[in-house]
Amino acid sequence: MFRNFKMVSKMVFGRGCFAQLGDILKEQRRADRSVMVFLVDDVHKNKPLKDRLPLEKDDLLIWVNVDDEPKTKYVDQLVGQVRTHMEEKTGDLPAGVIGIGGGSSMDLSKAVALMLTNPGSAADYQGWDLIQNPAVYHAAVPTLSGTGAEVSRTTVLTGPEKKLGINSDHTVFDQIVLDPELIAGAPNPQRFYTGMDCYIHCVESLEGTYLNSFSQAYGEKSMALCQDVFLADPEDADDKLMMASYCGGMSIAYSQVGICHALSYGLAFVLGLHHGIGNSVVFDYLEDYYPQGVREFRQMMERHRIDLPRNLTANLSDAQMEKMVDVALVLEPLWENALGNDWKTIITREKIRELYRKM
Repeated sequence: MFRNFKMVSKMVFGRGCFAQLGDILKEQRRADRSVMVFLVDDVHKNKPLKDRLPLEKDDLLIWVNVDDEPKTKYVDQLVGQVRTHMEEKTGDLPAGVIGIGGGSSMDLSKAVALMLTNPGSAADYQGWDLIQNPAVYHAAVPTLSGTGAEVSRTTVLTGPEKKLGINSDHTVFDQIVLDPELIAGAPNPQRFYTGMDCYIHCVESLEGTYLNSFSQAYGEKSMALCQDVFLADPEDADDKLMMASYCGGMSIAYSQVGICHALSYGLAFVLGLHHGIGNSVVFDYLEDYYPQGVREFRQMMERHRIDLPRNLTANLSDAQMEKMVDVALVLEPLWENALGNDWKTIITREKIRELYRKM
């Protein structure tokens, strides 16, 4: 059975296009449902972007904190804030949810949009195609590029038992606004780590068993853009990185990521390591699986003077190590994409422990 792939309905790309956001949202506002909810990374709280938000009278602005990886508990809290706000307005649902920031902010906005129309906790929907009701209208404006969250069908969340996305066609954004001016000046090493998420997406997609012409076309273009951005430093690096993120996200949307992402989920769950850093830490130890990609990754690290954190797992208890292994093994499609249908005969719990011990 071929996948009937859901894509972002509308997108606008170009320097300065953020100025169009108000007009774009106006099309979604109705007399009986006009409230927009803006979830904005709090790094912008005292920055010029704050004064450019197209807020109208009854809109709700929430500054979201992403110092930690997005958690299901935080999603539930944000949904509660939105519901309380809407009780004071007309209608039970807002006209839309707008996520502005990096991958974590976008994931939070997707999750909130979903949970406004589905009962229970966000933790109830960690998995594949568990969402029953369509989300409210939701849009994204990236201010960091690399994660591909702007085009993916998942919102990656850490729950009480696991780190696993809410994977659903209903998760996909209805609108994205890609303005390269908004990612200018992102500080290193954050920009590097987020960009490496994109680069690793490409390596895992292009070398995976799920590879097809669709994912290959997007993956190869994204890979070339990443190589240009991180090995040549072109003048239009922000434009290229933003499109690399888009194409990388599209590539894995019709294939899958692999070993690096599976292992980084375990690191994030137990150690709270951010996604981009976690991927970079793990990828540096995967030369046996992705030799060319790891060599090139190390060249990029050297060029951008990146020193990865080391000895992260040295003092973990046996219970913590076992939990990391559990979290990694839950992600079966990632292992299958990387190693094929018989991946369970290749990857054992001891092999995963061995990889984690190196970190």
